[in-house]
Amino acid sequence: MIPIPPGVHVWLATGRTDMRKGFDSLAQQVQEILGHDPHGGHLFVFRGRRGDLVKVIWHDGVGMSLYVKRLERGWFIWPAPSGGCVAISGPQFAYLFEGIQEYPLC
Repeated sequence: MIPIPPGVHVWLATGRTDMRKGFDSLAQQVQEILGHDPHGGHLFVFRGRRGDLVKVIWHDGVGMSLYVKRLERGWFIWPAPSGGCVAISGPQFAYLFEGIQEYPLC
């Protein structure tokens, strides 16, 4: 599990993301498409086309981290692609990242 410090926001990038992207491409997407600072200390979560893979980028003040998780069965629940990104709470992210199929969105 990713240790989420208090006050850190978790942003889901709505829609699909090319999962071949790495640090630089995802950080660029955060900045240009989502309109956030990728080095601001918040978590940014991206989902692939099939829905069974997510990537999370996070700058902890020292360096950028990239987390990847793929589910063996099922898929990650994701919001409809409108508005670029959706904020969720730390507990909601924990449910999502653990692959729990039902969790309350706001």
